[in-house]
Amino acid sequence: MAIKNKELPVLKIGKHQPKYPIIQGGMGIMVSGPKLAAAVAAEGGIGTIASVGLAASSDGFDLSLGPKKISENNQTILARYIKEAKEASNGGVIAVNCMCALSDYEDLVRTSCEAGADVIISGAGLPLKLPQLTEGHPDTALVPIVSSVKAAGLIISRWLKHYNRIPDAFVVETPNTAGGHLGARSEEEALDEKFSLKEVVPALVKYIRELGLSIPVVAAGGIWDSQDIDEAIELGASGVQMGTRFAATKEGDASDRFKEAYINANEDDVVLLKSPCGLPGRAIMSPLLERYFSDTLEKMTCRAGCLSHCICKLQHETFCIADALVSAYRGDWENGLFFCGSNVSKVKSIMRVKELMQELVSDFRLREPSFEPAR
Repeated sequence: MAIKNKELPVLKIGKHQPKYPIIQGGMGIMVSGPKLAAAVAAEGGIGTIASVGLAASSDGFDLSLGPKKISENNQTILARYIKEAKEASNGGVIAVNCMCALSDYEDLVRTSCEAGADVIISGAGLPLKLPQLTEGHPDTALVPIVSSVKAAGLIISRWLKHYNRIPDAFVVETPNTAGGHLGARSEEEALDEKFSLKEVVPALVKYIRELGLSIPVVAAGGIWDSQDIDEAIELGASGVQMGTRFAATKEGDASDRFKEAYINANEDDVVLLKSPCGLPGRAIMSPLLERYFSDTLEKMTCRAGCLSHCICKLQHETFCIADALVSAYRGDWENGLFFCGSNVSKVKSIMRVKELMQELVSDFRLREPSFEPAR
């Protein structure tokens, strides 16, 4: 399908409108920190800081500090990183990804708002109380991540009933191809075609229209190039969210060894696992996962208390996900959990964010933005 000179839609989320309808997905721990988010925002997309485990980037960090101290450090560092990213973004849009499954979720949401985050993107559970947590911050746009029309409908209904507001956008993330934690109850469900973008995006766009509402829908999971962006737009999406390609950029906050894992990954290396939080996830087969799948994994205890529900903490099974993700961020191949999208085998080199953004939008032309007068 030729897309030369086709028009890119304008993505307006609350009061915020990036130059391009591209959101860089939130990737923890410290895979998408302030450096990556600022670079994406400066180049016209929405840059996203993943709020989980940011304390891992601080000098002297150790999981033995305990859940309370780690949580306090996370909040302090999150506030600093939001301000740093906004200052370096040349006026771009900075979002924060806050996972509902985190034990300090509410604190991270409030910290994000107080520090000036433009957008809160929230998944890994349904953010049913998000408007309550962000009360007093009307300029912060709220964007739930969903994988079905049913989930979106529940959020709309609850938010209208209790808070008299609607989401500023929805991210539809398909578990078929997305990386990291997936919005599915099982590995079988994660591969079910009924959760594909081609099924859910047009159905959700139609559902929102029939309600008489105006909520942009953003497609996520498996988006790789301009062709994928065009296909998402044809489905009715107003924009896309991308993770894997941005993780493997020069500005990505993770270690070089983390990025090398992406470059070296083959298609057969991508696997599904049951995360310690109980959700399926997609990652690169690493020595840690080889031990996990062969049931030879050394016994681990919960060290960070980061999840509200954790199989490692409750049943002393699987592994400490905080430990595994910190190890991946630092480039420890033997002990790291390297989350990725299904397209990771396509990563062949480390690009700069500027080069990637230009590649993604070069075949399109921009629609002239129409700004509403300030009231």
